[in-house]
Amino acid sequence: MGKPLLIGISARIHHPVGPVLGLGGVYTKTLHYLEQSVAHWVLSKDVLALMIPAIEGEGLIQRSEMSLAAYAEHLDGLVLQGGADIAPETYGEKPLQADWAGDRVRDRYEIDLFNAFVAAGKPILGICRGCQLINVAFGGTLFQDISMQVPDAIAHRDTEAYERQLHQVNLVKGTRLAQLFPSKTQAMVNSIHHQAVKDLGRELVVEALGVPDGIVEAIRWRGASYVFGMQWHPEFLALNALDTAQLDGHPILADFLDAARTRRGA
Repeated sequence: MGKPLLIGISARIHHPVGPVLGLGGVYTKTLHYLEQSVAHWVLSKDVLALMIPAIEGEGLIQRSEMSLAAYAEHLDGLVLQGGADIAPETYGEKPLQADWAGDRVRDRYEIDLFNAFVAAGKPILGICRGCQLINVAFGGTLFQDISMQVPDAIAHRDTEAYERQLHQVNLVKGTRLAQLFPSKTQAMVNSIHHQAVKDLGRELVVEALGVPDGIVEAIRWRGASYVFGMQWHPEFLALNALDTAQLDGHPILADFLDAARTRRGA
């Protein structure tokens, strides 16, 4: 068997603020973590997953002492996992509400990481926040809150239902996503986001749209390397098999990993 693919996954960041400090112990520290379901979705007998920690000035290691380009050089691909909102300042706006301030620290880290992998020509896959990050990294903007800024939109998040909140998407004809599912023009996906693509970033195309509101649900870069983002969470479907009508995430993962193998062999 050949050398396994090495897929980097961006870190979620826990910032110790507010009531959580009362929990004491490790919760008083900044934590970088990887959601188990994402790791298990990516892992296989020929794929290894590695979390890439953030580098910030407050830590023991300074940003100048670590090159993210080295990760892009040695790893075969990057997955941007979900998590906290992207800070509106990252795309030139101010938060419309205080609780939509997002995570500016993570934004800066992930955009630097994203740019390193793009520069290296390595494949990138974005999940939920990761899809939004791709759009912002290419100069796009976001709806800070779908329900406020798109009044006619359906509900894209239900905190109680969480991954059981489902809706339909249209797969845009002629796109790579549509090619992966030749027997489908429409499919069910889970929905756990209140922000979404507003203005599309440079050289990006839309590959899926929410039904019936037209909210952007998947995007792809038209540039030299593989960059794809989706608003839904395929890793939750893989674990729970909630509904056979949901879009199967395996063809999407296989396409990304095939791109990583092709890039390695180039």
